[in-house]
Amino acid sequence: MSEQTQHGLAGIILAGGRSRRMGQDKASLEWEGRPMLQVIAESIGERCTPVMVAAPATSQAYDELAGQSELAWITDEQAGSGPLGGIVAALTAAKEADASAAFVCATDLPLVSSQLIDELLHALTGTPDVVIPFVDGRDHPLAGIYRVRALPALQAKLASGDVLMRDALEAVVTHRVGVSDPRWLTNVDAPEDLHRLRTA
Repeated sequence: MSEQTQHGLAGIILAGGRSRRMGQDKASLEWEGRPMLQVIAESIGERCTPVMVAAPATSQAYDELAGQSELAWITDEQAGSGPLGGIVAALTAAKEADASAAFVCATDLPLVSSQLIDELLHALTGTPDVVIPFVDGRDHPLAGIYRVRALPALQAKLASGDVLMRDALEAVVTHRVGVSDPRWLTNVDAPEDLHRLRTA
């Protein structure tokens, strides 16, 4: 039995951000000739079934890409709830899909790899509710694996009005791990980030 099958791992891409610094929706940015969302979906789809996208129906990502994509879209996240709201909506959908965990990643990680998922899965044993990369002194909660059993604690945080990911991670058993290639976690927040990656 593969680790993927054993863990019942769904894939969730968070695409509900406003992309203020980029100046346009990041999910539809061109990367290697395709929308970045599609590139990420294909990468994580090597380990995750199903792959879903969490974004409000009012978001630019949904407006521009939902009709072009065969991915399932989760549009019921609480407005103004940030990444935590997307994660709660996504884990709820993962639970309904009979997954026991989900790899959750942001839509601005064009170099994300199935190898990252393998390394996180290796650390998903026993106690942890959440496994996230910890690189250069920083947590990377938007490239981590979340067990469905963490949902009640995360829902409680969201209901309390505390939407900070730092506090959400403290409400569950979080295991932090180093990864063999930090480039997998390279995010593009602004046009210069994208240019730098394309010319590297």
